[in-house]
Amino acid sequence: MRTHYCTDLSIENIGDKVELCGWSNNDRDHGGIIFIDLRDKSGLIQLVCDPADSKQAHVTANGVRDEFVLRAIGTVRARGEGLENPKLKTGKIEIVVEELIVENASEPVPFVIGDNKVGEEARLKYRFLDLRNPKSYEIFKLRSKATIAARNLLDAQGFLEVETPILTKSTPEGARDYLVPSRVHNGEFFALPQSPQLFKQLLMCSGFDRYFQIAKCFRDEDLRADRQPEFTQIDIEMSFCDQEDIIKVTEDLLVDIFKSAGHDVQTPFNRIRYKDAMEKYGSDKPDLRYDLSMVDVIDIFANCENEIFSGIAKDKKKNRIKALKVPNGDNIFSKRQMKGFEEYVRKFGASGLGYFQMKEDGLKGPLTKFFSEADLEEIIKVSDLKVGDAIFFGAGEKNLVLDYMGRFRIYLAELMDIIPKDVFEFVWVVDFDMFEIVDGKVKALHHPFTQPKDINAPIDEMESIAYDIVLNGTELGGGSMRIHKSEMQKKVFELLGISEEEANEKFEFLLDALKFGAPPHGGLAMGLDRLIMLLTGSESIRDVIAFPKTQKVQCLLTQAPASVDNDQLRDLGIRLREKPKS
Repeated sequence: MRTHYCTDLSIENIGDKVELCGWSNNDRDHGGIIFIDLRDKSGLIQLVCDPADSKQAHVTANGVRDEFVLRAIGTVRARGEGLENPKLKTGKIEIVVEELIVENASEPVPFVIGDNKVGEEARLKYRFLDLRNPKSYEIFKLRSKATIAARNLLDAQGFLEVETPILTKSTPEGARDYLVPSRVHNGEFFALPQSPQLFKQLLMCSGFDRYFQIAKCFRDEDLRADRQPEFTQIDIEMSFCDQEDIIKVTEDLLVDIFKSAGHDVQTPFNRIRYKDAMEKYGSDKPDLRYDLSMVDVIDIFANCENEIFSGIAKDKKKNRIKALKVPNGDNIFSKRQMKGFEEYVRKFGASGLGYFQMKEDGLKGPLTKFFSEADLEEIIKVSDLKVGDAIFFGAGEKNLVLDYMGRFRIYLAELMDIIPKDVFEFVWVVDFDMFEIVDGKVKALHHPFTQPKDINAPIDEMESIAYDIVLNGTELGGGSMRIHKSEMQKKVFELLGISEEEANEKFEFLLDALKFGAPPHGGLAMGLDRLIMLLTGSESIRDVIAFPKTQKVQCLLTQAPASVDNDQLRDLGIRLREKPKS
């Protein structure tokens, strides 16, 4: 039907006869001549319907309203002097319409396409209208290019794309599974995969050597701006490799993906050990576009005359006292602001927040009276303080302090507006702890198939061969070398409190595969949705998913989830219980 898309045309096409298709973006009647902005996926161009050129086009245009589907046949001409629109790619030209066809009319739309003030609920309810915005199209165009770049790179490096099952077995070792009842096997359930983890390990046991998949995954968890119940990840697995091989492939992959979006990134990426990331930034996904790193001052505070601080400092293994220097902070923040910061950290469990100000004659602040001059000088030295700086202190149980001081670091950076824009700062976080202890129970920090560095190390000191790739403070993905020997896998299950009977019930197929010559292998999964969100500067992951769910895990477009009729439930052997009243 068309000869061109709207923005394919330029002043070089002046005099050409063209046929265009799209939607009426808006229309204007100027003294009997009707102007219509025609919109397609590429952008806008102005149509001119003058009765002197075509009575048919003018009569038809008189009945056109927003979002009518149009086909226009006409000639390209230059706009008159002073009438150019520099905001449009096609702002120097227009189409003199000879024939205008309404392919379909439209009812009045609930919002103007591209209006940034429209609420997200309305946008998601009418997502098919929201996606008509050329900006949305550009996001999905970039996403398509990124996916193609990933496929091409992995194919060139000898990876084989294999689709793994969507209906699988529930192995609840991470987030909640989405369960699918079986009609044929009454009372039994499939689960939707949280990841292809076990299947890709089985492919390595099958000798496939290098696997990848653009995989759809599902997790029944509470949503945030960067999470969805169904999401897409770039999934890879390799045999006869080590951590360095996987990191190299991943960096090559990210270079090509970013190149497809018009960005050059340099490799190799920086690296930081997990323990160092936590101690310096209070996060295992540090944003390194700015500094504001923490230093440990627990030894200095052990000498102070404040019993609370000195008491905390007695147990250096369990507790932390962290200092966060803010360059020029004494000149940026008022005393009232600095006292108000305490209310911010209290929201995350802090009992308080101390601070000093670096003046010409030394450190000042309400806490200085508890320290000797020598200890104050030591604080200045280890924190590298300059006149005008401010320094904040958090003290208490280790994990609590690292958490709220890490959050406080981000809060200050945003408050001071020191986070550079249009910068992509990658970092590998490596050497993760193998386990974490929550409420006295041992849990895998990544997943129970991660290979430990030393299986005989004390459980609270054991590290794993695991690695996360982080971009601008967002975890893009993570992976590990896998356990490929059944005895080691059994040992890890044992440390996690998983009995042999439970392990066989849940993972017998994997344990069997490890017995029959499983090769050394490892891999990584990277969130495609999060990656595109960062690449496009989108505020929410919902902007880069064609038909996303809300934070209440609903699809406003299709009204899912929805009830089903009793016959369907009966076939599945399910009877709904009345929901308890709250």
